[in-house]
Amino acid sequence: MDRLISMCKQRGFIYQSSEIYGGLNSCWDYGPLGAELKRNIKDAWWYANVHLRDDVVGADTSILMHPDVWRASGHLANFTDPLVDCKQCKRRYRADHLSTEVCPECGGELTEPRQFNLMFKTFLGPVEEDAAVVYLRPETAQGIFVDFKLTQAASRLRIPFGIAQIGKSFRNEVSPGNFIFRSREFEQMELEFFVSERDADEWFERWVEARWNWYLSLGLNPNKLRKRAHGPDELAHYAKACFDLEYEFPFGWQEIEGIAHRGNFDLSQHIKHSGKDLSYFDDRTNERYVPIVVEASAGVDRALLTFLVDAFVEEPERVVLKLHPKLAPYKAAIFPLQKKPELQAMVEKIKEDLKYDFPVITDDTGSIGKRYRRQDEIGTPYCITVDFESLEDGQVTVRDRDTMAQVRISTEGLKAYLHDKLQWRPVVK
Repeated sequence: MDRLISMCKQRGFIYQSSEIYGGLNSCWDYGPLGAELKRNIKDAWWYANVHLRDDVVGADTSILMHPDVWRASGHLANFTDPLVDCKQCKRRYRADHLSTEVCPECGGELTEPRQFNLMFKTFLGPVEEDAAVVYLRPETAQGIFVDFKLTQAASRLRIPFGIAQIGKSFRNEVSPGNFIFRSREFEQMELEFFVSERDADEWFERWVEARWNWYLSLGLNPNKLRKRAHGPDELAHYAKACFDLEYEFPFGWQEIEGIAHRGNFDLSQHIKHSGKDLSYFDDRTNERYVPIVVEASAGVDRALLTFLVDAFVEEPERVVLKLHPKLAPYKAAIFPLQKKPELQAMVEKIKEDLKYDFPVITDDTGSIGKRYRRQDEIGTPYCITVDFESLEDGQVTVRDRDTMAQVRISTEGLKAYLHDKLQWRPVVK
């Protein structure tokens, strides 16, 4: 993990937030490569769950919501962690994370546990008073639930259907850590799928498999991925079932996504607290009911860390980031063999031809071997080298990141070759 974190900083994936001021604990900035990787993960999720399906639409709801939303959802009353403080060294811990009754740091006596709400509180408007209190959302799902009726009517969708959202959430975590795995500001990819009660179990199983297969489709090592069913003591009181998809990180098996059979708790609570009818009328069966929700909830930052850890390989002669081509920040790098104007002109011509289909980069600094190593380390699948023979025969050398095999390809056939190898779909073309 230490070497991966160092690489992330050096190559421009992830930095400590506010580093020049000493940093802000558990807050992170994404540099040029990290921003590209993060966007590719979100695009791959949206493409699979919205664009390729006829039964899911998208949403983008507000971070700030009416405080009654959080009363109805139970977050104001129940979204808490038990905290204890050491009376001697003053360190603070989550009580449910301790295996002893004394401070693990100094052995001092601990206070009695007290509950701490994880939502960030702020004020709406110029006056800081109780009536102006609002909260930064701890999840994106509630925005989907309160807009359920509006979205269903506008989209003219029949159950079963889903609403997907990617957005920022905030949790005032007591013990964040493990790099970007747990932080106070993070991004979620959440899908709420609304079904009838008789079909709920089947759809729950289908979404568990769909989400499992998504990670495998992007190259995740299946030997480091597992499904874990929640035990009765872990389930929320309203949930019928829940599966975590877990990945084996260097710091152990950890959840990267949860798929939950939530019952109709969420919509029922908002019906109760708002007084609005959020039920659904099925004109095929002539039934009116409050839909059951199957939720798939993943963290963008956790997914990004998972793909980085899984792809990070230290070989005897190089470090290589074997990212799936769909996720790689750049799909190809184009080099002149030497810094000669005629070679650089051909490099620029190739870049101009490819950049409307693929994110590409050029590099003419250092030896060709060093340039290969730089691109290996940031996960670029292919390197294209223009040499003096290229000026004569119109062919370039294409090197594969993973195998390091090289082939000669004509510049006319280069785009088709990359399309065939990458199988990548650009967002805008």
